Amino acid sequence: MSPKTILITGCSSGIGYDAAHGLTKQGWRVFATCRKERDCARLREEGLESFVLDYAKPDTIKAAVAETLSRTGGTLDALFNNGAFACPGAVEDLPRGALQSIYETNVFGPHDLTRQLIPVMRAQGHGRIINNSSVLGFVPMKWRGAYVSTKYALEGLSDTLRLEMRDTPIKVILIEPGPVTSRIRVNAIPHFVRWIDWENSARVDQYRNGLLKRLYEHSGEPDKFELPASAVTQKLIHALESRTPSARYFVTRPTYVANLIRRLLPTSAADFLLSKG
Repeated sequence: MSPKTILITGCSSGIGYDAAHGLTKQGWRVFATCRKERDCARLREEGLESFVLDYAKPDTIKAAVAETLSRTGGTLDALFNNGAFACPGAVEDLPRGALQSIYETNVFGPHDLTRQLIPVMRAQGHGRIINNSSVLGFVPMKWRGAYVSTKYALEGLSDTLRLEMRDTPIKVILIEPGPVTSRIRVNAIPHFVRWIDWENSARVDQYRNGLLKRLYEHSGEPDKFELPASAVTQKLIHALESRTPSARYFVTRPTYVANLIRRLLPTSAADFLLSKG
């Protein structure tokens, strides 16, 4: 039998990178995409099938779908929408352009890619669409408003699509990691520099004493309860291979705790706990 096939986005590092290699070891045929050709070339040297897909550039999405289907003969078993970035900063300091930029990558791109592949999955009579959300897809955290809002949006689209796909053989699944080893903090720095005028913010002292230190001085330090990216890959494999996958998969202890906070506490109490970071 031919191996099952999956297209994964955001494979240059972190969760996507681990997932691409982990699923390959599981016998899957993986199409590991990245935003930049130099990262794709590195992955090809490691034995992966890799080509460019940049969520913010619709022509690369269309080209990646065409390339994938040309390699498989027109089929695809699964899609893992993983690529995303963060733009830290207080909500009051987020200009319109910052939100437009992050939504292009974290929401509009995955939605576009998903829509292009649903007809393929309908025609072949099966498929799994797995969207990588976050604990921040259902609880907020200060200084992460742009990222939080995109993950809330991704969850809303995913939950609605799951309901709408109930009359089809296509399953829609969310993975919700908490702190996982990745480069997201380091990769967030250019977006922060581009968009956040922190020196003229009413919160300048909070930036200087808090967020800047986290970004520049402690960006490589692990978070409390942080797990390696392989923890996400393990849940991804279950979501792909289980006959009855869950609608959502939590990863890391903080995600389970945050879910309890959201479900059991009144908003005022939840706000108090979440405001402590």
